[in-house]
Amino acid sequence: MIPLCSPHQARTPTALALGSFDGLHAGHRTVINEVTKNPPGIPTVVSFWPHPREILYAEPRLRLDLPFEKAELLAPIGVEQLVLVPFDRSLAALKAEDFIETILIQTLKARLIAVGANFRFGHQRKGNTETLKKYASKAGIEILILPILKDTEGRMSSSRIRTALSEGDLKLAKKLMGRPYKFQGQVVQGRGLGRTMGWPTANLQVDGRKFLPGLGVYAAWAWINSNPEPQKAVMNLGPQPTVDPTAPSAVEVHILDQEIDLTKSKVIIEPFQRLRVQERFKDLNALSSQIGQDAEQARSLLRDY
Repeated sequence: MIPLCSPHQARTPTALALGSFDGLHAGHRTVINEVTKNPPGIPTVVSFWPHPREILYAEPRLRLDLPFEKAELLAPIGVEQLVLVPFDRSLAALKAEDFIETILIQTLKARLIAVGANFRFGHQRKGNTETLKKYASKAGIEILILPILKDTEGRMSSSRIRTALSEGDLKLAKKLMGRPYKFQGQVVQGRGLGRTMGWPTANLQVDGRKFLPGLGVYAAWAWINSNPEPQKAVMNLGPQPTVDPTAPSAVEVHILDQEIDLTKSKVIIEPFQRLRVQERFKDLNALSSQIGQDAEQARSLLRDY
């Protein structure tokens, strides 16, 4: 995996793509590709962490790709390092031209900078592509401004991916991202109720900064630890209205037709298709019967993939 580093740890000089790049959709890759072909420096992606709105407005910003996931995705397309600029109030107060001078020129020694046409930065987001061209060009840095990529439904954006996932539309999310959506979690101890019902589940502890799909029951693929072979699974994402309506949302995964000890395992999940929304059943027998139907539907959907 390519290194994750702060600006002061980065290898220099750099050819850098600057932006959030959350979801790494086709529009993002268009920008990033500009710094991987015949670059005049180390091909680098530069993003901010945490998201500026988390610091400025205490507004949680869940990510489609956590930093380590983004690093795994960037390596195959020729990026050699992912630089995370620590965002705090002192950085937020930095004028756009000072950010260019101190971070991009002095620290990262940029030779080439690629951004999307809607890129904004600096104090109160007053900096834009014209600001970047004006100040960086003086230092002999090549600036590339890439147009916003559009399809028949509008511009490519991370918000469209989030909307698709929130609606449980995994096919659309995959189309927009150019790859299947995945997340991972660590198996933690549950109450064991699923096992008593004949449907043992693994309870996953997922990083709270990860954006998850809409609540419901899904057919899914599961990768367990380092095993490259995926397992067919049914996943419940959300609360437990029949078992305990007051319980918080959880991620529960049942591996189909396998007896696997998942204690303390790391599990990567690819939700494949939402089977149904959550509902409250009259008793545990009715719930168990419905899970059986969910399992059969999941087997059928995953059989040919």
